Parts: sequence; C-alpha cells; structure tokens
Amino acid sequence: MNKKLLTAALLGGLAMAQAASAQEFDDRWYLTGSAGFNFQDSDRGTEDVPFLGLGLGKFVSPNWSIDGELNYQNPGLNSNRHLNWSQYGISLDLRRHFIQEGRGWNPYIVTGLGLQRSEEEYVINSPASPAQRRDNNLAAKLGVGLQTTFDKRVAVRAEVAYRADFDDQSYTAEGGIHQQEESYFGDVLASIGVVIPLGPKAEAAAPPPPPAAPSCADLDDDGDGVNNCDDKCPGSQAGQTIGPDGCPVQVSIDLKGVNFDFDKSTLRPDAVAILNEASQILTRYPDLRVEVAGHTDLCGTDTYNQSLSERRARAVYDYMTSNGVDAGRLVGPNGYGESRPLVQTPQTLPDCKSEENRRTELNVQN
Repeated sequence: MNKKLLTAALLGGLAMAQAASAQEFDDRWYLTGSAGFNFQDSDRGTEDVPFLGLGLGKFVSPNWSIDGELNYQNPGLNSNRHLNWSQYGISLDLRRHFIQEGRGWNPYIVTGLGLQRSEEEYVINSPASPAQRRDNNLAAKLGVGLQTTFDKRVAVRAEVAYRADFDDQSYTAEGGIHQQEESYFGDVLASIGVVIPLGPKAEAAAPPPPPAAPSCADLDDDGDGVNNCDDKCPGSQAGQTIGPDGCPVQVSIDLKGVNFDFDKSTLRPDAVAILNEASQILTRYPDLRVEVAGHTDLCGTDTYNQSLSERRARAVYDYMTSNGVDAGRLVGPNGYGESRPLVQTPQTLPDCKSEENRRTELNVQN
C-alpha cells in the first residue's frame, strides 16, 4: 500500500509541473532498451525482481512521442521458490515531454495500455502437481521520467511508473488460494534505459536565397517607357515627348505649307501630302497634343475672315481625325481670322492677297 501511495504522489507532483518550450522536432524512429526493478504488489505473493524492456518509437510532434514496448520479468514465489512464476507483455505508451531548449534532462509523463501474460505454477493435491496457469490480462501504466535530448547519438531515459495488471485468476495470491477478491495487482517499475535514433538526423533546410536584385532593364523609375539601363535622362516629366534614349525631344510640326486658295477652305493636293506626314508624326509620338489653328489674309471684313479661318481649321481637323488621329489629341479646331498674319500687307485688293497668310497650322501644346 505504501508503494501505491508513493507512486501516486510522484505522479501528482509531476502532473502539476508547467510545460516548457518545445525543441526542434526530430521525427526519426528510434529503438529503446531498458533495465530496471519491478517492485511487485505484495498481494500477489511474489518477490521483487529485475525486468527488461525493448521498444520502438518516434516523436509525432515536438512534445509527444509514442512507443511500442516489450517487457519481461521472472519473479520467484515468496512461499516456494522452486515454483516458476514469469510475466511478459507488450504495451503502447504515449509520452508528453516538457522540453526546454538548452536543458540536458527534460521531464515527461507517460501513460500506456497493453497486454500482460502471466505463467505461474502452483501446488495441487495430485501426482500431477505442480499445475500451471497461463492467462492474458489487460494492463495500464502511468508514470513519470526524465530523458535527455538527441543532441548526442544516444539519449538516456530514467522512469518510474505504476502498472496495474488486471489479473483476477492468480492461484498464488493470499497463500495459494484462488482469489476472486483481487481484480488487479499494482506493480511499481523503476528503470533506466537508452533511446537510439535510427538513421542520420535530418539537416536543417537551408534558408531560401535572397531575392535577386531587380535588373535596371526591368526598372523604369520615371515612368517614361524607357528602362533605367537605356535612360540617359532620368527624371523625365509627365507629358514630355521622350526619345528612345529617355530624353525629351523637341517635336516640331511645320504646317505652314498647308495653304489655301483665295477665299477657299478646301484642301489642295499639296496640303494633303503634308497632313499625311503630320499624321505619321502624331502616331510616332502618342503623347503629343496639338492645336488646329486656321488663318486668313487681310482681305475682307473681320467677321467674314473669322468664319473663313474656322472653316479652314475644320477642314484640317476632319481630315486628320478621319485618318487615324485621336480627336482627344487635337485642340480646336480654332479660327483666328486675320489677327495673326505672317506677312504684313495692305488691307485692300489686290495687295492684301497673301498665300502665306491663308494657312492652317498645328501648334504643339506640350
């Protein structure tokens, strides 16, 4: 009874311990081997005896491991040491480890279920004596222990556990009388053993390489459409017309040659050729915006010339939009009448006639 109370106290004390932080998860399979002493339940009528254990297990998480274990012990009978009494079994044990980084020994709690086989000889009043009983019984285990980490090739484990053997058919208990009162026997197992990992420890994954620095060919800091490698003028401003080297270019579209006959607003063949060239330039520089501005010579009244300049500007505007130039890139059409002559002439016929003044221009706005 004292052994049972002591075991219960040990289990209760360790169960109240706080868990420490988990170590790196090593999930290799391992072999276990242990040797210890089995303090037999005094009600069984057997002697305390050494025992051996052999198992296979692995960690299934940073703090939990599971083991399958075989055990063997051969205690003698207190009443007759010439009679054989042996016990062996198998169990499945679950351990909760309280691992703290940098600590060599770490505590754990163990619980397990298994099967214990008992083989006992007992005396009967017959020439066939001794008789023999063989029986398989459920067994449950609860205990505490300490285990080193896998920093070295072999870990060491020390453990104290209480095992309940649900054997209710023993003949040797209570002076050799077949007892029905005992539903189980409680043994205390104290052992020390080794834990041997199988295979090499997994190497820690190498950190991913730092991302490659972006190439200047992939960057366009000023957003001008020319990558940094080729951009000789970083810092271009929005709205500027940019050349293939990333520098602003001066775009000049000279439409002074788009002239009109006297008192006319229809395009002449020579004007059509010039406007086709202007359309190509606008296609080449998609950020360019221009004003369509019509003008007249100094002949006629201001009111008439204003209307005529607007018709001339409209003729150029309509031609360019019908030939692929986006109307959003054209300002106008605007007419300026006779207010902006290129050549100063008299305002009376015939000297007021000037083909240079009868024109429509495209004036760059950016």
